[in-house]
Amino acid sequence: MSKLTIGNVTLDNQVILAPMAGVTDLPFRLLCKEQGAGLLCMEMVSAKAIHYHNRNTEELMEIRPEEMPVSLQLFGSEPELMAEVAAQIEERPFAILDLNMGCPVPKVVGNGEGSALMKDPKKVEAIVSKVSRAIKKPVTVKIRKGFDEDHVNAVEIAKIAECAGAAAVAVHGRTRQQYYSGAADWEIIRRVKEAVSIPVIGNGDITSPLKAVQMLEQTGCDGIMIGRGAQGNPWIFSQITEYLETGKVPEGPSPAEVKRMIQKHAGLLQEVKGEYTAVREMRKHISWYTAGYPHSARFRGMINTMETMGELLKGLEQIFPEV
Repeated sequence: MSKLTIGNVTLDNQVILAPMAGVTDLPFRLLCKEQGAGLLCMEMVSAKAIHYHNRNTEELMEIRPEEMPVSLQLFGSEPELMAEVAAQIEERPFAILDLNMGCPVPKVVGNGEGSALMKDPKKVEAIVSKVSRAIKKPVTVKIRKGFDEDHVNAVEIAKIAECAGAAAVAVHGRTRQQYYSGAADWEIIRRVKEAVSIPVIGNGDITSPLKAVQMLEQTGCDGIMIGRGAQGNPWIFSQITEYLETGKVPEGPSPAEVKRMIQKHAGLLQEVKGEYTAVREMRKHISWYTAGYPHSARFRGMINTMETMGELLKGLEQIFPEV
């Protein structure tokens, strides 16, 4: 299994947790780290929110020593402000600063941020060059295939990012128009890899060790980034790293392991965010962890009415009665 070097940061392996708003918070990152993820990407943080000292943003940027190395992801559309904020936060313990140019959410795109930047190559160049000059840490860029099928420009944007000082580029093989639907286009990742000399990280539809190896073989990419494939499945990191090392596909987690992971996840969330928030945030995680289990649909309906961690953990016994 290959190591991956981004700027002056060398990762233990090339398997990376993608940044996902509302998912890759501190508790979930700690679980993915334990399972062997080589790099953890945090939830995206608004450059403006940091600039205006938004209280919630401070919580989003908490990093613990045991999860390093971590990539902090900024989003915004003002080159000078992003550079200023990057310099302001550089002493924080993240290893890599990532610039979000792929988020498809209407509110973000409507502000000219996220994947809207793919429509403005000049602004991409200005943001990457100003930010990479403002800090010493490696700057990476996360992009999509293009804004829509009529404007597939990932290769052009990746080349601009490289020339402007980016240390790596991550490519999600879908357009903004697709959001997360349909199949990811791995061919565009291969084309980006052939066009630039910085590391290219492939993202999209990696849901198993076999898919991870297919991505590496079909695209030649240097690293693989796992997003939705890790939801309810932090084991995917240990499974992929084991498969890359041994060539054997490991077995999935037993019901007992799934139950223990849910309990640990809930405990970490409660410790970090308090019971009220933890119970509500665990609802989506438990629905991912238990998808396909007997009675899981009925339990998902029930879990939305639970108010306390005690109720939630007691409810787990209904899905895992024998464990």
